[in-house]
Parts: sequence; C-alpha cells; structure tokens
Amino acid sequence: MNVQAVAAMTDLPRYSLLGLSALIFEAPGEFDLDHQRRIWAMADAAAAWPEVREAVPGMTNLTVLLRQPPEDPDEFGGRLIELWQSGISKDVDGKTFDIPIVYGGEGGMHLSEVAKMTGLSPEEVVAIHSAPLYPVYAVGSHAGYCYLGGLDKRLFLPRRAVPLLSIPGGSLSIAGRQTGVSASAGPSGWHTIGSAKTVFFDPYRSPPALLAPGDAIRFHPEKVLP
Repeated sequence: MNVQAVAAMTDLPRYSLLGLSALIFEAPGEFDLDHQRRIWAMADAAAAWPEVREAVPGMTNLTVLLRQPPEDPDEFGGRLIELWQSGISKDVDGKTFDIPIVYGGEGGMHLSEVAKMTGLSPEEVVAIHSAPLYPVYAVGSHAGYCYLGGLDKRLFLPRRAVPLLSIPGGSLSIAGRQTGVSASAGPSGWHTIGSAKTVFFDPYRSPPALLAPGDAIRFHPEKVLP
C-alpha cells in the first residue's frame, strides 16, 4: 500500500497529482494560523529542492510545480508528508494595512441580510467585523485576493444559495469562516457587506499584489450606509 493510501485512511496529511508535473499537498487539522505557518515553512523548504520549479502556499495546502514529471510520485509525495510531520514553522514579520470600508449601501448590498441571518443589527455586524486584526493566510483565487483568518464566529455563514454573476473589485464579503476583499470584478457566492477603494493588485506595481502571506488587515469603518 502506498503512502497516499495510508494517509487517506488515517488523520495524516495527503497529496494528489495535478496533471503530470505538479502535486497538491493537503494538511490535516484546524484552519488556523499555526497550520499556515507550517505551510509557509514547507513552501520555503520545498522550493529549495532541485526538481521543484515553484512552491505555492494555499489555505492549509501547498501546490508544488515540478520541472518535469516525477519518476515516482509516491516517493515525492512521501517527502512532502515527512516535511509536514517534521513540524517546521515560519513566523513572518509582515506589514499591517488599515483598509477603509464603506459598509452597507450599494457596495454592501447584503449587510441587512447578514444582520437578519446572524440575529444582529447592521451596526453590530460592522462592529464585530471591524474589530479583529486579520492575518493574511494565503494569496490566490484571483490575482491579489487574500485568504484571511480571524473572522468572529458570530459571523460564520454558509455561502449564498444562488451565487452572483459578478461583484465589483473592492467588494468586502463573508462566507463560511472567512472574509475577504475582491481584488477584481468577478462572480461570487459570498455575502457582500461593504466595499473598499484600495487597489489590491496592480500589474504595474512591484510587487503587483499589495498583500503577502504573513501581512495583516484591519478594516476601518469609513461609513455605514443603510
């Protein structure tokens, strides 16, 4: 029985092939900052392996792009599992960004709906949402978008039953245990509660993405509209 099959039967990390020249490693356990620190450390370590072209940290996962198809995918996947089990971790002294937000109104059309679903007032939703310092766990989904930790459990909500075909860039939304700001226009199944004018991705800027893993965001209520 190979390493992947054993991992699937136990509470161990897992991996799977992505095409011929990439693997995705998936960590077990909780969605928290400690797990992300281990993923960041794994990304640095794996990126130094000669056969690795790029190692991209995601949300409790790591995508490893190889220079050529591996001769033995299970051997390589086993190395990733061993790396995780070594317990390596990386602390990042990132930047903190204060992001002004207009809550509610046309740019936060679901604020009242979120208030009803959570049993809170719109003002309470804003106060709870803007209180934490949100660590940036990963950057992905689309260019410049950040996966954030730290959402208060009182705002945990399932995704929308019917996704929206498009929301503008700068839309602040929540779903599940997460919150985030869209860096560009696109479809969304999240609940949009506000909007920001901050530019999160600019291809002419160096680096193009405003935020990186290990940075942090504090959302500042600029206005609260009905």
